[in-house]
Amino acid sequence: MRSTTHHRLFTPLAGAGILALTLAGCSSGTTDAAGSGEFTGDTLEVSAAWSGAEQANFEAVLAAFEEQSGATVNYTSFGDNAATTLGTQIEGGSPPNVAMLAQPALMDQLAADGNLQPLSEAASAAVAENYSQSWVDLGTSDGTQYGVWFKASNKSTMWYNADLYDSAGAAAPADWDDFLVQLQLVADSGYAGISIGADVGWPLTDWFENVYLQTAGGEMYDQLTNHEIPWTDPSVTVALDALATLWGNDALVQSGAAQRTFPESVTEVFGAAPQAATIYEGDFVAGNITDDGNSVVGENALFFDFPSVNGSAPAVVGGGDVAVSFTDDAATDALMQFLASPEAAEVWVPEGGLTSPNNNVDTALYPDETSRQIAEALTGAETFRFDMSDLTPSAFGGTPGQGFWQIMIQFLQDPSDVAGTQQALEDAAAAAYVD
Repeated sequence: MRSTTHHRLFTPLAGAGILALTLAGCSSGTTDAAGSGEFTGDTLEVSAAWSGAEQANFEAVLAAFEEQSGATVNYTSFGDNAATTLGTQIEGGSPPNVAMLAQPALMDQLAADGNLQPLSEAASAAVAENYSQSWVDLGTSDGTQYGVWFKASNKSTMWYNADLYDSAGAAAPADWDDFLVQLQLVADSGYAGISIGADVGWPLTDWFENVYLQTAGGEMYDQLTNHEIPWTDPSVTVALDALATLWGNDALVQSGAAQRTFPESVTEVFGAAPQAATIYEGDFVAGNITDDGNSVVGENALFFDFPSVNGSAPAVVGGGDVAVSFTDDAATDALMQFLASPEAAEVWVPEGGLTSPNNNVDTALYPDETSRQIAEALTGAETFRFDMSDLTPSAFGGTPGQGFWQIMIQFLQDPSDVAGTQQALEDAAAAAYVD
């Protein structure tokens, strides 16, 4: 297998249709993607953003397909710029056979431009057999099914230093109000309740998205994401007020949050000399903890689900990577069927770093209990929504120093000005969204 890596600047697509799902239902069974050696002599090109360990694990998945099908698969990483790289390849008449997209809006745009191949009947059947209807719908654009969701992420996880919690008499909270109580117990023991690293703002948008989904619900989340309601809406007030109860409490939040990087905030909780006991962010925090090397995920580095606010039902904000195809040939179709099967994900799952939305993946294969819990929280949530920032124009939701990112930094620094923050968000959104 040949593989190459390219790293380029990332330019998110402006505008997006809402991709929303209410997770429910389950199916069983497996799908055979290709007969042994059936595609010997065929060569497929596959692209994704993954590099490093993720690339190695995905290449192992592709190697399993090679062994099964006889095809040769070449992998290329397009780094963080899928839109530009694929656009250039399409314009030059040489797109990959299959690409993994982390931006739902990009799938919609490529489909609308006529660049994607719809799933075959067999590939659609494999998706239906192995995924809940919600994920089937999520791979559909304008009524046509194009995508196979291979990788998912759970961005509704709150990570805590169990040693510090134990010594403070704190525990995983029952809800948001109890969360503040537990953080106060930690603060009373001499440590900051929570560390936030928000020098560029994106972690703060994730905070808002989780609280807003909890307090406003999925439909309002969709409307705000599409700017169908203004950021001055009372539903935004409720979410910002909830955040202000935490961010405005200097006794609970470690000082210097607006100058601290996200990796530094992880070290502040799980490093050799912790200063705080809790950090919010997605399941990828486990990797940061492991890289730091001073705490062990599943032992003294644990997580709980993002706390319920105002009695809300379980809800998850997350992301993922969807496989789409650009060519209409049997070998490409076989690869898409394979990626929809539990067998494909089960190559990667034991190595860590993959949460699969496939219902029929054997959860016993996850490398630790924490990974299993993260996967179960994702698939068991009543409501799932994609990260709002990934679905908004880049000028609003994806650019350092402006828009959503910068305004949330300002709100962190002065949580008392809810109305001013809402107006600033609305002004930025009005300038960024186009019909």
